[in-house]
Amino acid sequence: MSEIVRVENLVFRYDDEIITKNAVDDVSLNIEEGEFVVIIGHNGSGKSTLAKHFNGIFYPTQGDVYIKGMNTKDDSLIWEIRQKAGMVFQNPDNQIVATIVEEDVAFGPENLGIEKSIIRKRVDEALALVNMTEFAKKQPHNLSGGQKQRVAIAGIIAMRPDCIIFDEPTAMLDPSGRKEVVDTILKLNKEEGKTIIHITHFMDEATNADRVIVMDEGKITMQGKPREIFARVEELNALGLDVPQMTELSYELGLEGVRLREDILTVEEMVDELCQLL
Repeated sequence: MSEIVRVENLVFRYDDEIITKNAVDDVSLNIEEGEFVVIIGHNGSGKSTLAKHFNGIFYPTQGDVYIKGMNTKDDSLIWEIRQKAGMVFQNPDNQIVATIVEEDVAFGPENLGIEKSIIRKRVDEALALVNMTEFAKKQPHNLSGGQKQRVAIAGIIAMRPDCIIFDEPTAMLDPSGRKEVVDTILKLNKEEGKTIIHITHFMDEATNADRVIVMDEGKITMQGKPREIFARVEELNALGLDVPQMTELSYELGLEGVRLREDILTVEEMVDELCQLL
């Protein structure tokens, strides 16, 4: 695999005299092509601020961010960078600009000056990928939250980025909508090979990641595979973070003397472990 994101000693400070601390404080990391990385942290930990550097929404106060070797500080490269790294935000209503679903998905490619016949093909393929083909002629305001978010994702897919950054895309959704979006994210990574950077405060959404990065006070405090990270229950709790429900149950049972694996992540794993115990 080759590197798609490189962050070198990144510092970002909001231009506010009242706020003196760094929102991102000397962060360095690499993300490989095809990797699925989840970034977690409590509110104000710097995770969303870091994410907004990956497609040039924010520029470093110090340090550098490279997307496929392109420095985000180079204004002449910013559109090329945004074609390589697309971003999906928390509120889909803020990203939907057209009154018909397929027109909204076509908006990005049209702005890139792509030929109409190619745009038509991209729109059809993007809607199929997010299972929204039957809604192509619908009005976005009549869709559910999860459906709107999938339209927003299709709009990014139609621009053919190599990397998609999801900034808390399920925060405003009900459980059904969350599942729709999470299933779409997994499909894009596992079947389409897209590099995924997923910012979330739902720990269960991190269990299928290749790597989990934990942020606190603008710094990376832990990173590793989900099983490694979520087994550190007390350390995460000290940072104000939960762990997946089954990991928490395993931990609580352990405190009561029921010895189970510490790295259980899913209901299926918990059932298997309890069956073996019995």
